[in-house]
Amino acid sequence: MSTETDLEEKIAHLTRAVEEMSDIVARQEDEIAKLTHRVRMLMEREVERSQDAGGHVVLGDERPPHY
Repeated sequence: MSTETDLEEKIAHLTRAVEEMSDIVARQEDEIAKLTHRVRMLMEREVERSQDAGGHVVLGDERPPHY
């Protein structure tokens, strides 16, 4: 009988741990989405600023001219 009780306790503990990790992952997903949106906005703003200054548009994966 104690083995059954031990198993129930372990299952309860693991269930709680999984729920806590699920909450953490959900919060991280929201934070990543917000940060991705902010980075996109900053890149768009920089492109607009560069175009207004008369410069050429620098893409994130473009190599600098000195390479």
